[in-house]
Amino acid sequence: VQLQAFGGGLVQPGGSLRLSCAASGSIFSRNVINFMGWYRQAPEKQRELVATITSGRSTNYADSVKGRFTISRDNAKNTVYLQMHSLKPEDTGVYYCNVPVAGINYWGKGTQVTVSS
Repeated sequence: VQLQAFGGGLVQPGGSLRLSCAASGSIFSRNVINFMGWYRQAPEKQRELVATITSGRSTNYADSVKGRFTISRDNAKNTVYLQMHSLKPEDTGVYYCNVPVAGINYWGKGTQVTVSS
C-alpha cells in the first residue's frame, strides 16, 4: 500500500503549483475508492481539509481555497490532483493526500508547499 505525493515546492505569492498523489497496492485495486482528498498542516496548526472529490467527481473545498484550487482525479490510475493558483503565504504547509478504503484511512507522506517571496 502506497500513497505517493508529488509536486510541492517553493513558489512566490500569486504563483501556481500542481500536486498529484497516486494510490497503489492491492487494497486500492480491489476496492471502489469513493473519496480522495487533500489536507494540509501549517507549522503549529492542526491538519485541515483542503478539498475532497468523490468517484462521481463531486467536489468539496475549504472556504479559504475556493476559486483558487481545483481538485480532480483519474479513476483508472487511482490518482488525485490538486491544481493551486493565486497562492498565498497562508497556503504554506505540508500537503497530504487521503484515501479512505475498506474502513481504513490511508495517508500519503506529505509534500511541502512554501509560498514566499
